[in-house]
Amino acid sequence: METTSRLAGESGPAAQGVPGARRAVDGFLMAAFPWYGLDAAFTGPRWLLQVGTAADGTVEHGSTGHGDEPSLRVEASPDEQSFAVVVTVASRPVRRSADGTGTLEATSVSTAAWLAGSGLLSCTFPMEMDHTLRQDWLDQQTGVAWELADDLEGPGWRTLSLPVDGEPADFHYRESEYGWVLAGPARDGVHLGAYGRGMSAYGLGFSVVDDLTAYER
Repeated sequence: METTSRLAGESGPAAQGVPGARRAVDGFLMAAFPWYGLDAAFTGPRWLLQVGTAADGTVEHGSTGHGDEPSLRVEASPDEQSFAVVVTVASRPVRRSADGTGTLEATSVSTAAWLAGSGLLSCTFPMEMDHTLRQDWLDQQTGVAWELADDLEGPGWRTLSLPVDGEPADFHYRESEYGWVLAGPARDGVHLGAYGRGMSAYGLGFSVVDDLTAYER
């Protein structure tokens, strides 16, 4: 996927003296599509992660977090963290690149699955693993996540029906020792992905985020 993940507004003169949460909200507000999060049944903490942009600065995807913010610190054991992250991906057809020299791939449910899978990996390193081996582990697992995302009808996935804006929708769903990942279509020109750990995917519901300030921390 031809996007670059970064915290919107994280550099440059305009970012100086601006709290990180405010800059994150500003980046989400630049999107031309709606954002999704867990619905009102979830009453715990909410927070923003990153937006991903194309080369021309167009916002392509981003994530909203719910529950504990994942941490790789030694004192923050992954087994004690409970969170669910919702990934919203703009539905885009194959299109010309900003400089006119090539094309950008279309986004799809597989894109959402890949972003969710790589997101889960980024916060679930096996803590007992030697630091020097972690990059090799991450490279290997990232390759596996890519292959799985490219084969959503394969045996690595099963169907899980969850509500989106109050209506049932079928998601591709898989579990691993590191957590769970799901991906599926939504409305309003976006695809949905999600990943989590310590918080069951069963019983979750998704809805459009009406007020991003609820995610400021």
